[in-house]
Amino acid sequence: MPIVEKLDEYGKGAWIAFAVLGFVVFWPLGLATLAFLFWSGRMGCGMSGADRYEHRMSRLQSKMERLKERMGGAGQGGFGGWGRGPSSGNHAFDEYRQETLRRLEDEQKEFQDFLSRLRMARDKAEFDQFMADRRGNGAEPQANAG
Repeated sequence: MPIVEKLDEYGKGAWIAFAVLGFVVFWPLGLATLAFLFWSGRMGCGMSGADRYEHRMSRLQSKMERLKERMGGAGQGGFGGWGRGPSSGNHAFDEYRQETLRRLEDEQKEFQDFLSRLRMARDKAEFDQFMADRRGNGAEPQANAG
């Protein structure tokens, strides 16, 4: 494509001018130009898609590591596997925070136990209903004499 090569020689400014001119003359032409620019990577910030992804992932990893350090490190117990966090300097507040987190952990455990009992009760009710239906239809299986 000679137009693409010529505009590439002039750089991003030429592409932007061509897209604006395309919008002014005939808007679908401008929209197509804009889509081509983003799809081809010509308007990228100097990084390819894979490089941008790697950069984002490394940035996210470093943020998570900083957050873990600020929260007192992972694996020291605490709510959700995070540490208790650094001291605020106020002993009463630190005790209140620890007690609240402990209470939330206990409530979470109780709720998980409740859900498991509820699932078991529902399963038992479904099984009992199934057996009652089988007995009602007279399709009770015969025991094998073995």
